[in-house]
Amino acid sequence: MEGKDLRRSDVLICTSLSSFLTPLSLSAVNVALPKMGSELKMNLVELNWVATSYLISSACFLLPLGKIADTYGRKKVFLLGMTLFTFMSLFLSISGSFATMVVLRMVQGVGAAMIFGTALAILSSAFDPKERGRVLGINVASVYLGLSLGPFIGGLITQNLSWRLVFGMNVPIGILVVLYTLAKIKGEWYGKREEGFDFFGSSLYVLSISLIVIGFSKIPKIETLPVLTGGVFALLIFAYRESKTGNPIFQIRMIRKNRVFAYSNLAALIHYGSTHGLSFLMSLFLQNIKGLPPDKTGFILVAQPIVQSLLSPFAGRISDKIEPRIVSSIGMGITTTGILLLSLSKPSTEVVLILVSLIIVGTGFALFASPNANAIMSSVDPEFYGTASSMVATMRLIGQVLSMGVVMIVFSLDVSRRMIDENIHPQFMEAFRTTLLIYSSACAFGVIISLKRGKIR
Repeated sequence: MEGKDLRRSDVLICTSLSSFLTPLSLSAVNVALPKMGSELKMNLVELNWVATSYLISSACFLLPLGKIADTYGRKKVFLLGMTLFTFMSLFLSISGSFATMVVLRMVQGVGAAMIFGTALAILSSAFDPKERGRVLGINVASVYLGLSLGPFIGGLITQNLSWRLVFGMNVPIGILVVLYTLAKIKGEWYGKREEGFDFFGSSLYVLSISLIVIGFSKIPKIETLPVLTGGVFALLIFAYRESKTGNPIFQIRMIRKNRVFAYSNLAALIHYGSTHGLSFLMSLFLQNIKGLPPDKTGFILVAQPIVQSLLSPFAGRISDKIEPRIVSSIGMGITTTGILLLSLSKPSTEVVLILVSLIIVGTGFALFASPNANAIMSSVDPEFYGTASSMVATMRLIGQVLSMGVVMIVFSLDVSRRMIDENIHPQFMEAFRTTLLIYSSACAFGVIISLKRGKIR
């Protein structure tokens, strides 16, 4: 850190606000899509691109931007990302065409990648390692608070005002974060400033992640396989180049020689891949099988992220005293139990039992996420904090895509493209149970991976 006049509480406030805003916007926009499509005459394919273009650009640019942050300054990249995200939100709120919205969403995703790729790095740089788990727990809590409030706020604004304000609400919060950061946080954090930037390697990485994310988003269409194959091939070329070049955007040895870093990231990928599709599945189950209205469904589903938000700071604080490997593994084991309980759900299952199962999943998630992030950030040297922060977010985004890919594959086999009515309830329940058993099996395997990571102390 260059500049000693730093109040660490200001750093925590800025990063927590940014970590709250981006998932809030993401989950709120999803609720606004139907109204947006109706007003702008968009079909389902176009609406899907409005939603996924943001995800694709975020996932693609996280790692290169994390490297840029390490090289040129983490606060600079954070501020640029926050400014870009805010401006794109403003332009999206007045946009009137499909093509414009997709382009703006992609640029907004780049801004979000700058925020994701620096928030944990700045926190890890500003706070003593003995406090890292606590502050990372608060950061994780901010993420899930945004995710849990997003559908409620987005629905409220869309229903009573306009879907445009779902984008517009980001503007005052974004301006506040930028001004607060400029006024309160002095100095800068760097990694290895003397290194250049590998543009060719970055291009390979962007191409590979784009193909992989697009491929999984198209499951189970026939073009999925060649797109995914191309993505994996490009990723292998990227890995080979990074092992040979003098200024890689990602140090391959962080995977090959850093057991804690490698296994912690793999555990994160498995955990997000085993949980992200739960809210989608449970929403369909509660409304189509149980016959609950949307408001009651939302009330039930919000239990999981609220528990995650409340317990994440506590879990992070525990991981400052107990090995993160132990806390995260226990958390993933609890998540596995919660998913297994949900897989036993039937049309006659009491709502209270479903609610308890979701709370168990939320508890497990809280015990896993912030200790796992603590393990990742504690396993690397300070010069690589930006890269490590980007990897945490990348594992989350790719895991989310994989999770929905599993849903699409299973449901295409059992339910196909039919509407969910009483005639296919048995097929729906079979696909529902199969998907949750896949999730729980993957999560159980993730416990083994989590335990094998080794110690950070």
